Amino acid sequence: VLSPAQLVERLERFLDIALRIIPQMPDGRLDTEVPNRPRSYRVLAHHMFRIPETFLEVAGGDALTYEKLTARPPEDMHTTADIAAYGAGVRQRLAQWWDAKSDRSGRETVQTYYGPQLLHEYLERTTWHVGQHTRQWVMLLGMNGVAPDGPPGEADFANLPMPTQVWDG
Repeated sequence: VLSPAQLVERLERFLDIALRIIPQMPDGRLDTEVPNRPRSYRVLAHHMFRIPETFLEVAGGDALTYEKLTARPPEDMHTTADIAAYGAGVRQRLAQWWDAKSDRSGRETVQTYYGPQLLHEYLERTTWHVGQHTRQWVMLLGMNGVAPDGPPGEADFANLPMPTQVWDG
């Protein structure tokens, strides 16, 4: 099990990778659906940043609902640059939250739609969830003939309970 500090470091790494690779996708592909799921590239890219944004809301006292986690991108989020600008704001807020956090044990309880969880457990879920979607984006880039700039490596996924498959069957 990774410590909360290690999980935040890993989450920040995944977000930095996402900020670098999301803009590599041609904007004209954003309405394409991902394999095996009725979700567009645009929705997936937004979701990669919505996950940690929702984490920050829950860490701040809100209860996690499925609807919050799966909120669709705003109507004015048309380009990968729009998505990356949103993501950069989320990345900054995560760093500010962690820098200001005096108790970094992760022992506080947060409320989720799947029951009460330790913040540490929810942070782990948030981290691997973003990591999984980062893997998916790398694959989507490849499917579109684009070589990802600095994709995550095996070390980025070490000691995280990652799904074995990149996409659901």
